[in-house]
Amino acid sequence: MVKKLCVVILFVFFASRVYCDSFALQTYKQRFSRADLSIKAQILEGAAYDRSISDSLGEFYDYAAQFALDNFEILKNDPDMIRIIGIAVNGLRNTGYSESLDSLWRLFMGYQDSAIGTDILVTMGKLGKKNTQIIDSINNYLMEKNFLYISGENINYAMISACIAAIMELGDNSSYPVLFAVLCAGYPEVISYEAQGALELIPGNYKQFLIDTIMKNPPEEKFIALRAGTNSVRLSISDRGQIAELALEQSLASYSDEESDGLSALRYAAVLALTPLRWTRANALAIRNYYRVLSDYQHNDVPKERFIEAIRLLGAVGNSDAALALGLQLGLINARTAKYGEFDAEITLAIVRALGLIGDKAAFDHLLNVNYLSYPDNILAAAKEAIDRLKW
Repeated sequence: MVKKLCVVILFVFFASRVYCDSFALQTYKQRFSRADLSIKAQILEGAAYDRSISDSLGEFYDYAAQFALDNFEILKNDPDMIRIIGIAVNGLRNTGYSESLDSLWRLFMGYQDSAIGTDILVTMGKLGKKNTQIIDSINNYLMEKNFLYISGENINYAMISACIAAIMELGDNSSYPVLFAVLCAGYPEVISYEAQGALELIPGNYKQFLIDTIMKNPPEEKFIALRAGTNSVRLSISDRGQIAELALEQSLASYSDEESDGLSALRYAAVLALTPLRWTRANALAIRNYYRVLSDYQHNDVPKERFIEAIRLLGAVGNSDAALALGLQLGLINARTAKYGEFDAEITLAIVRALGLIGDKAAFDHLLNVNYLSYPDNILAAAKEAIDRLKW
């Protein structure tokens, strides 16, 4: 009785499999299983043009992928086997047959760092949307490659590019840290550009990710996050202003006599980002930066251009407090010019123009005194223009 029951169960199982397959699919599977490797590839190619199997085409390609997995150890490098996999992978992508993802991942692990591997990755990106297992697997794979690249290992750039393309297709914001790690790893510019593009396109709170990175990560990564944010076409002017303001705040918060190169680079980059935005919320930070750079310049620790950048930021974002700081500096320059005839034309011109942009009437006397000293015509003209722009 038990034996009869087992036979009935097996019959029902196999019969159900047969019943689920269409007649055309059964026929193609039989032809495929009996054919030589080169003929198998031809059968796969021909199936795409046969309307009788069009509704089951994805399942047939999956069947071929499973055949490749079952015979991987023996036929891995056979040209006909690679051709079969290529046809099956492209077919699965074109038919959107997502039930094959597990087989595709296993095939990928066998053919990574090869042309067929990149095709498999791109296909998984197309088919794996909202599949947490595939998303995590590709994220982890790319992160491992990042670590290897940083450690000096040779990396297949085509595979990195394919990973980024797949991640972009998957469109899951859990990939933000992985793509950002690509930006930090020091890949060739084209790879970094692809990662930046993917970050721009993947839905999610990209601004918050960059803010968290600037808040928590090391200075070098804060700098990269700032650059990504300020160069973003996805973020609004307000978003970019907030990110640059935070970066300036973070760089100023860790002041010491030996400020790290990373924090210095972050501070200078934030200054350059905030100036064209005219982000007035950063006024207090701009004043702190101005005095920091003034001290560094007076000690010959930074070039003159850094000081001019700090002055320009005050002109772009400053209020009456900024005007007071610049007015005092212009007063000192006027006094030195009157007594010794010595002044730096570039710094003087930058201060006069910045005071004109701020437009605070408290700067009037200092600007007026410029006209009574032996300054060149461009500074005299800038002082007149600045006075005209003062608000009374």
